[in-house]
Parts: sequence; structure tokens; C-alpha cells
Amino acid sequence: MTAVDAVKSAYRNYITFSGRAIRSEYWWFMLFQIVVSILIAVLEGGGSGHMGGGEMGYSYNAGPIGIVWSLVNLLPGIGLGIRRLHDLDKSGWWLLIALVPLIGAIVLIVWFATKGTTGPNRFGADKLA
Repeated sequence: MTAVDAVKSAYRNYITFSGRAIRSEYWWFMLFQIVVSILIAVLEGGGSGHMGGGEMGYSYNAGPIGIVWSLVNLLPGIGLGIRRLHDLDKSGWWLLIALVPLIGAIVLIVWFATKGTTGPNRFGADKLA
């Protein structure tokens, strides 16, 4: 799946919580999200950094464009995450593991990077077949 196809698919199926999403579909959409978020942050200029005393830090306070961008992409991101878990033959409820600090994010990243089940599973047909 190409990057453009992945982004189109994510927005087209933004409230579809059934079916499956292949790895390329998920990761192309996440790359798109990151790039656009960085561009918005640069445009809004809401970040500030500091260094000194052996410390280094940066903070970003989202402006109106960043807030709208995040809200618009909330449902497509959740839907795509659930469909990606379905491709691994896991329930979409596993997405809630992200609420466990650090460990949850690591587990989800590993799962999202894992090849989906070959052939049909209980969530639908294999998109790669």
C-alpha cells in the first residue's frame, strides 16, 4: 500500500472499527501524522527550549491549529489502531493497554510492527492475499 492510499484509507474508514489494516497502512498514516504535526508546530511557533545547569528541555503548547488537527485525527487514529490489532487477531480493546505508562506504548509498538496473521482470521480476510 502506498503512502497516499494509506492516508486515504484511514480517513475513508475513520469510524470503521471492524476489519483489518496491514502494517504499511498503519505506519504510512502515522508518518503522515508526525510530519503534519511537526509542520503545524513550526507554523504556530508555540515551542520553547532551554538549556543550562546540566539540563535540557523543550515544551510545546499547541495552538488552535494543533488542537483542531489532533481532534480531527482522533477517531481515524483509534479506528486504524483497532483494525491493526485485528490484523494480528487481537481484540481492539487491547488498544487500552496504552494507558499503562511506558509498557503499554512499547507493547503496542511491537504489535503494530509485527506481521499480521496469514490468511483469514475472525476479523476478516487477509488484505495481502
